[in-house]
Amino acid sequence: MPSVSPDYLGWHRALVGRGERQALNGHRSFILWFTGLSGAGKSTLAHAVERECYLRACRTFVLDGDNVRHGLCADLGFSAADRMENIRRVGEMSQLFVEAGVILLTAFISPFRDDRERVRSLFGQGDFIEIYCRCPVEVCEARDVKGLYQKARQGLINEFTGVSAPYEPPLSAELVVDTAELTLDESVVLVMDYLRDRGYFPESTQ
Repeated sequence: MPSVSPDYLGWHRALVGRGERQALNGHRSFILWFTGLSGAGKSTLAHAVERECYLRACRTFVLDGDNVRHGLCADLGFSAADRMENIRRVGEMSQLFVEAGVILLTAFISPFRDDRERVRSLFGQGDFIEIYCRCPVEVCEARDVKGLYQKARQGLINEFTGVSAPYEPPLSAELVVDTAELTLDESVVLVMDYLRDRGYFPESTQ
């Protein structure tokens, strides 16, 4: 876990604030936090929603669980402690993106409620939107093109969420998307309608 910052470290206040960056971009900044089992469709949905936001001239970026583990979190494994640190780092980086005026979309299993709530606590009211990609484990396993579930059941992958490690579903996610029942297009519409109905986009981008 990170140590406490030394007393001699201060916080340098920026001359350009989030509000000014949002005004320049022409839209509000916020985070869409997609959570769910491996194979639930988090990354696919996040990238599809990003495309729709881009078509509305919004500045966006996707943080994907696999991609982050190639760089920022390449030193971490999949123990409970390492998963916690993985999400902590992502949360801190996510805060920077939102402060920069960007719509950030993250796709992480993020199996523990406490970790997700800890990230939520970094953001102001309405800035953190948790989207639960709800999908039965048997459907996720049937979709598994990487064969990860099979390897986990064979004991070749330890602490695999949904098989040998727990997943704690959100208790009060802002949005639940049943990815086993809805098509990708229907799922995208559900997310975009949520954002539009709550005024996350200016009228000119809708």
